[in-house]
Amino acid sequence: MEQNKNTDKIKFYTGLFTAKAINKGLHAIKSAGTSLPGLVALKISDNFLSFLSKYCEKSIVTITGTNGKTTTAGLLAHILKSSKHTVLHNEKGANMLSGIASSLAVNYKPFTKFDYAVLESDEAYLTKLYDFLNANYLLVTNLFRDQLDRYGELDTTAKKIQEAISKNPKLKVFINADDPMLSDLAKDNEKIYYGFDEITYKNNIQASQAPPEAVNCSCGTPLSYQKRYYAHIGHYYCENCKKQRPEPENKAYAVIYDDFSDIYIKDKNGKEECYKTNLVGLYNAYNALAAITAAKKLDIEYSDIQEGLNTYQSVFGRAEKLRIKNKNLLIQLIKNPTGASEVLRTVNQNAAAKLLIIINDNYADGRDVSWLWDADFELLKNYPNNIIVSGERAYDMATRLKYAGFPTEKIEVKNEIKTAINYCLDSIEEEQQLIIMPTYTALLEMQKILKKD
Repeated sequence: MEQNKNTDKIKFYTGLFTAKAINKGLHAIKSAGTSLPGLVALKISDNFLSFLSKYCEKSIVTITGTNGKTTTAGLLAHILKSSKHTVLHNEKGANMLSGIASSLAVNYKPFTKFDYAVLESDEAYLTKLYDFLNANYLLVTNLFRDQLDRYGELDTTAKKIQEAISKNPKLKVFINADDPMLSDLAKDNEKIYYGFDEITYKNNIQASQAPPEAVNCSCGTPLSYQKRYYAHIGHYYCENCKKQRPEPENKAYAVIYDDFSDIYIKDKNGKEECYKTNLVGLYNAYNALAAITAAKKLDIEYSDIQEGLNTYQSVFGRAEKLRIKNKNLLIQLIKNPTGASEVLRTVNQNAAAKLLIIINDNYADGRDVSWLWDADFELLKNYPNNIIVSGERAYDMATRLKYAGFPTEKIEVKNEIKTAINYCLDSIEEEQQLIIMPTYTALLEMQKILKKD
């Protein structure tokens, strides 16, 4: 037994140092291969990820869901770092086993321990990740229709997450109380609910022009709503079986402004705290609330949480603001109908901005781009400026804009992504903003282009 342990340890460190060497080589040639070091580490050491549990002194927090997991994980990791804790985190959003292994290999300091691991996980890979480690917490952000060619419908995704949860009866689970698709998760585990009792808008965001998304209760009855915030998110109840939105651990409400949000949280004793996040939109207010709720459960002080929110820098493409060629860029990843619709609701805050939409259909994007027809592009029908479309499915996007009521003479197609970006940058004034909405692989290509430029 002792010999097996020593062999595993030797394999782990061999995989670790090999992966670190590969990462240095990738940086030397300016390659963005985020998963290659992890792939090699896993080949050398089958149990490479198991060492997370052995070297983590406090808690392992895993985060999954359709939208917002990268931002939520990034916020929580940064908050923990702001409170002077050592944190291992797959910050680049590579959330399959090889990507998580790469983050461990690149960021772990050999022969030491760390306080927390904050690991974003792809929904389909969560159960595989739990084969290697015993997480203390799981945070589930939401479930929306996403890459149906890969995941199937929502109940399929929910079953994958539940399969992972069932492997660990001691797992504590943070659940978005406002998402009815999560209501049947973790029935045998300790649950910590978060959600908004009230939301107030003090900005120029347009109301959605898409019909409300219909969702059935697990008993088969269409859900009713006392409040609906977007898609199927809100205060739901079933008139048949009387299931209803669970009560969150703390009362929370949000005030959404153009460039930031205030989140007020009142605990069971009536004490209220106000947190400010500089991320835009209601969907990011939910991400911030999730991270705050987890941080409070981990006994992080208010001042450290707020400091983390103040100094957090967005992951590339997740509501990230950049300055390129003396021009202002806002990059908003889109990948499914609900996420795209919420981003579109924020676009009209800045009618002077130039808009570039880049659609690819590679495996990581989802081959099926029919989701474009479910997203609320009707919000753009009165957009005052030309809209540029690019990527492998540029003409699909142009067609969608046409049927959304946007004038065809104001649609410009630039298939090649670099050409489209440079065209847009050259055609705006110095203080004008360029808003870019790319799918995932388009975002990766953009990252390479902007780094070179």
